[in-house]
Amino acid sequence: MKLSLSQVVRGLFFLTVTILVVFGFGSLFRVIGNPEGIALYVFYALIMFGDAAILLFCALQLNKRRKPIYLFTVIILCMNIFLTIFDQFGLVDLLFLLLNLITLIALIIARKEFLPA
Repeated sequence: MKLSLSQVVRGLFFLTVTILVVFGFGSLFRVIGNPEGIALYVFYALIMFGDAAILLFCALQLNKRRKPIYLFTVIILCMNIFLTIFDQFGLVDLLFLLLNLITLIALIIARKEFLPA
């Protein structure tokens, strides 16, 4: 079975959503061992859950082939890339940046499948 590029793009979105949800719960569980940082870890978790929700929305709406959704999705991926660079940068950040960059490049290459004819 051969996957189309649009299916690969959606798969990358779902992978990113899953990673963000796992990291969000990881941030919440860090509160247990560090009560002083509760506000910070809860804030990080909420940001990750919000990003995951937005990316899930984008992934589910892309098949409607509407230009505003496509542009919104590109903007969200660019923001994820941009904001990752200006955080404390480590291996996890690099991997997340590469995942978002690969998703963005694949989305741009497959734009004809996501934009109206």
